[in-house]
Amino acid sequence: MRAAVKYRLIFLVLMIFSFVIGVNWTPETLASDADKRALYFICALYFVFLPLSYWYCIIKKGAQKLWKLIVVFSLSSLVARLSFPAEIAHYFEFIAWLRYPIIAVLLVIELYLIVSVVRGLLKVRKLKGDPRVGAVETYREGDDKSLTIALIMASEATNWFYSIPWFSRNHPPAIANINLKSAVRWHVWLMLTGCIIASCSSYFLLVSWSEWVAIIVSSIIGYTLMSIVANHRLSRYYSLYLMRDNLVINNSLWGFMVVNIADIADVTEQKPTELNQDGAETMSIGRGQSNVTVTLNRPVIYHGGMGQLPEPMTVIHLSVDEPQRLINTLNDAKLS
Repeated sequence: MRAAVKYRLIFLVLMIFSFVIGVNWTPETLASDADKRALYFICALYFVFLPLSYWYCIIKKGAQKLWKLIVVFSLSSLVARLSFPAEIAHYFEFIAWLRYPIIAVLLVIELYLIVSVVRGLLKVRKLKGDPRVGAVETYREGDDKSLTIALIMASEATNWFYSIPWFSRNHPPAIANINLKSAVRWHVWLMLTGCIIASCSSYFLLVSWSEWVAIIVSSIIGYTLMSIVANHRLSRYYSLYLMRDNLVINNSLWGFMVVNIADIADVTEQKPTELNQDGAETMSIGRGQSNVTVTLNRPVIYHGGMGQLPEPMTVIHLSVDEPQRLINTLNDAKLS
């Protein structure tokens, strides 16, 4: 597990722990000095400890944007509005009132970005292969926010593209297969079974409360069946391939990289004892011991979290089924 992922998990645990403690220890009234001290402690937990933890674990260690701190402040304010004593909770009423102008401003900005992104995506609509690759090629050197929105819009098309074999019939062939757990048959059947059980269970649990809510929730859960199938087919057949002048590396649907061939400095077959996986811009993809290392001339973005968690990488360790074939193919591509 990479350091950035570890720090995300650490923050998640700290956040859950803080909110559980805060909600359970928050006094109902401020009748005594002890109640006030408890509330001061919880305020420090929500608005000092959690933002500092987010800054260190996500922004600094995860190389994310500083503006994302607003997420944890907003979440803390929402929890405070719902759990603090009435005489204090009303100070957080701005969360309810400010959301309308904030949403209006954001909608104007996002609509402008969406229009510009759609115009760019229309330019690559006839390209063969993963729609996300076209989005990255279009916005690789542009605005990060535009690329983020482009990847969000391309994700739905990607699900359909890989879940229906007819759509991906002209896909570039794989040059090797990454050893991914999501590529094996038992994994996809387990995921499909779990999804169906979750969808049916949510319906029966909610139908007595509201039939409409039960239908909506169960339908949303059931809709992920398409993503599960797409994830399996992508991992099994198209985890590593060449598309135009790019090497496309798919760590299932969760994360991917589009590496220009000109950015590849070296491709070598490595022994497990020679691997160094502790670098800040180093990652490993695939189960088992990595057997191929791709070194880059400059940092290239790994789009984790289905494109929403970008991280620069310069060294990628891969665990593949045919390492020598991968090395020869990439070296030939570099020469040509």
